[in-house]
Formats: sequence, structure tokens, C-alpha cells
Amino acid sequence: MPRRPYTCGIDAAIDVVGGKWKVLILWALHEETRRFGELRRLIPGVSEKVLIQQLRELEADQIVHREVYREVPPRVEYSLTDFGVSLNEALAPLGAWGDRHRARIEAVRGLA
Repeated sequence: MPRRPYTCGIDAAIDVVGGKWKVLILWALHEETRRFGELRRLIPGVSEKVLIQQLRELEADQIVHREVYREVPPRVEYSLTDFGVSLNEALAPLGAWGDRHRARIEAVRGLA
């Protein structure tokens, strides 16, 4: 599908963080660099295939940096770029809103 120009900032931002797992990946990387296995443990429910795909997309968007260490066994670490840190800062108020209203959201959706 051909790309089109964004209509507004929200359109651009949602395109970058769209999907169920990307914001959780950003959250998991907000404090420190993580290895793939750590990310998998911190994000319950994500499959290995989907996590790899989402990390690749975030890397392509220059949100996440992937560092490969040429050792045996190979080691790969993921961290936020400065661009990714700025995105996480923009998502912080949304997370705070979710924390404040989590009980209500869970009750309305029958999750409580």
C-alpha cells in the first residue's frame, strides 16, 4: 500500500506506535537497555515472532537501537534512541491517565 502524507501529528504518532505491543516495548526500554529474552519476559503474551517484527519496525523508525555484539554466543541488546526517549516522554501522560482510570476501564470492560 503506498504511503500518504499524514493529516496531523496524532496520525503520525499513531502510525509509529500503532499496534498492541509497541508502547509496551517502549515502556520496557524506558529505564535501561534490554536483551531480547528480558523483553519477552517483561511483555507477557507477545510471541517471539511478533516481538521481533515490532522491534524491527521500531528500529526502522529510529525509535529503538539494536546493538549486536560479535561474541559466542551472540548477544543483542535493545535501547531507546533519543527520538524514542522523546516519544516515551510524550506517552507518559497517557500512561498516567490509564493509571488513574484503570479500575473504571477494567469495570466497564468486564475485566475486574
